Amino acid sequence: MRRQRFTELLSLLATREGYTPAPVDGVRFMRASRPLPRMPVLYDPGIVIVGQGRKRGYLGNQVYTYDAYNYLVLSVPLPFECETEATAAEPLLALCIQVDLASLAELLLTMDGGRTAAPPEAPLSMYSTPLDERLSDASVRLLEAVRNPEEARILGPQIVREIIYRVLCGEQGGALRAAAALHSRFAQVNRALQRMHAEYARELSVEELADVAGMSQSAFHQNFKSITSSSPLQYLKTIRLHKARMLMVHEGLRAGEAAGRVGYQSQSQFSREFKRLFGSTPAGAAEAMRQILAPAVSAAL
Repeated sequence: MRRQRFTELLSLLATREGYTPAPVDGVRFMRASRPLPRMPVLYDPGIVIVGQGRKRGYLGNQVYTYDAYNYLVLSVPLPFECETEATAAEPLLALCIQVDLASLAELLLTMDGGRTAAPPEAPLSMYSTPLDERLSDASVRLLEAVRNPEEARILGPQIVREIIYRVLCGEQGGALRAAAALHSRFAQVNRALQRMHAEYARELSVEELADVAGMSQSAFHQNFKSITSSSPLQYLKTIRLHKARMLMVHEGLRAGEAAGRVGYQSQSQFSREFKRLFGSTPAGAAEAMRQILAPAVSAAL
């Protein structure tokens, strides 16, 4: 019954294809009314709880399935590949909660009574894990609350905090704990990731990023790849290409304009690298994304 109610509420709240913002900071609803093939995506740190449908994330040699029985957690901003199982009759419906590291650190201090618990030796940057009853119950209560403006304002942030707490207490909660730990290698790399996302349009050397992380260049490169399954410069290139695609989709920029905005000096290099990542020209990939985000027309109509 709880799972059924969760899906019913999501169907009412996820009113359009792609993402619908909720009246609570950091919360969005996701809908997809048709299957989507495996494609590059970029997710911020967060939690994705699915009510209906199924997604698979591919990172390195690992496959992560998130559906009505398993939720997804990302502890760092991460590009990976994803495919979606959905139909017009049974669309993918999901709740997405952004995880703010400052709020996460404050919650951990409260949980640990002011002590800093040791994070796991090799935390995962991305994982899927079974959805338990308490997390499911909190998710339903959040959806119920956002339907009422006063409850959304007063109760919404508290229920979000509870959901993050439940994830921290879960089997794989150590990954989020490590992301917020000030002196873990995971957190050191995360500081470099934050710099890359904030300043992706300018030249960023491995030397500078290693300095931000407080590591030697060799240690930084090794730890960065173990967390993201990518080298630092390849990761930066991927971020730039994702940002460029979004500029073309949301602001209507031409490929050359978008390339310049994200830091490319050569449009031909941009076009080559864009096609290598997305399998299409910049214009073609932007149009494909617009079609995905456009309201779907149900075959049942």
